[in-house]
Amino acid sequence: MNKHIISLVALLCCLPHISHAQRIKGSDTVLPLTQTLSEIYMNKHPEATITVTGGGSGVGISALLDGTTDIAMASRAIKFSEKMKLKQSGHEPCEVIVAYDALAVIVNPGNPVKQLTREQLEKIFRGKITNWKEVGGEDAKIIVYSRETSSGTYEFFKESVLQNKNYMSGVLSMPATGAIIQSVSQTRGAIGYVGLAYLNPMVKAISVSYDGGHNFVYPSVESAMSKEYPVVRPLYYYYDKANEATVTPFIQYIRSEEGQAETLKLGFIPR
Repeated sequence: MNKHIISLVALLCCLPHISHAQRIKGSDTVLPLTQTLSEIYMNKHPEATITVTGGGSGVGISALLDGTTDIAMASRAIKFSEKMKLKQSGHEPCEVIVAYDALAVIVNPGNPVKQLTREQLEKIFRGKITNWKEVGGEDAKIIVYSRETSSGTYEFFKESVLQNKNYMSGVLSMPATGAIIQSVSQTRGAIGYVGLAYLNPMVKAISVSYDGGHNFVYPSVESAMSKEYPVVRPLYYYYDKANEATVTPFIQYIRSEEGQAETLKLGFIPR
């Protein structure tokens, strides 16, 4: 073999491998948005491979810390302690808001209750109100479902609805949003909460009041975009600055006009 060719082959073997594979992990709320948009992106860019998994916001941020994901999906802002851990391990976390989400409170479709105030919700999820007749419903025990503690949705609901007070000790913690939908759909006395994009006919969303019962607003893309619906939060991607070149093309697509149009179709609120 020509020595010049041998030298070229040796040089090419020493060049860093440019990978188009990305791993995205975290929030169950952001999961359907990312799954759909990553599929569209990969159809447009056949050289790209994007693997998307859920598990919760805390799980995604932990995966970013140990290097097992390129992007962490989160339905809450990164905690100061998490940011410090990342920095101490040599990572520089970068934050991007990819969309907004309305958090819907759901009950069983057979439940006659159609609306609740924030104060009533707080008392229900803290175990102070335990029977539906106390809020105008049937004489039946309230079965309270929540996401588990690693969930950003759990954190946001605690902050916004419970005003940072603790959930009741008997709350039934579910590992994923789909599990809450299934449980509430099968239990007449159940109540839970899910991201707006997860709403389906198996459950019933209720109107919520944050002004003491003067105005009740039903959760929808329209009421969230008009800022009438009060339980709305940003959805985030977090990544290591050192990995910026790898993750930027997909993030730019999500934030593009086309990506945000798809975001709206999926039941999320564009940024």
